[in-house]
Amino acid sequence: MTSNIAQSLLKIKAVTLSPEDPYTWSSGIKSPIYCDNRVTLAYPEIREDIYKSLINLIKEHANEVEIISGTATAGIPHAAFIADDLKLPMSYVRSKSKGHGKGNQIEGASSKGKKVVVIEDLISTGGSSINAVEALLEDGAEVLGVFAIFTYGISKAEEAFNKINVPFYTLSNYDELVTVAEKEGFIENKDIKTLKEWKDTL
Repeated sequence: MTSNIAQSLLKIKAVTLSPEDPYTWSSGIKSPIYCDNRVTLAYPEIREDIYKSLINLIKEHANEVEIISGTATAGIPHAAFIADDLKLPMSYVRSKSKGHGKGNQIEGASSKGKKVVVIEDLISTGGSSINAVEALLEDGAEVLGVFAIFTYGISKAEEAFNKINVPFYTLSNYDELVTVAEKEGFIENKDIKTLKEWKDTL
């Protein structure tokens, strides 16, 4: 499954690789990879493959889920597809509470006393996912896990999730993507070493 998803992300350029001219993340990190899974929304067959694969992961690791919660904004559409397929209530979590109206951070289904899974498009350092989990926990939810399309596999993210004792699961990861990119000719042989060693610099 991971290799198929990785191949799809590369094919539609949801993930792009640029070892010689690295991207700069909002955190300031220089990266040879950029992931924008919002691109998947433009491809019906791929987005269906993604949400159904996420459902399989949920059934395997969090079958007792009662609410599907997406992170704003990129996790919301995938959460909606999943909630619709599973016929479950849905919510979404903002990065912070609204500055007007009721001031909600969580919209949709009430989390209190419910078993919830969080749907995320991407896990990098884990910050936005952890923020959503903490908001749901504060609201009285039992968070069974975070389910995402892709992870860079940065150790900082694993450490952050371990601290809050909430697991995360992904459909694909950086190592798998580099392997597929090498096999399918998305990168040149001279760049493989740079890509494989990048994570060790973080």
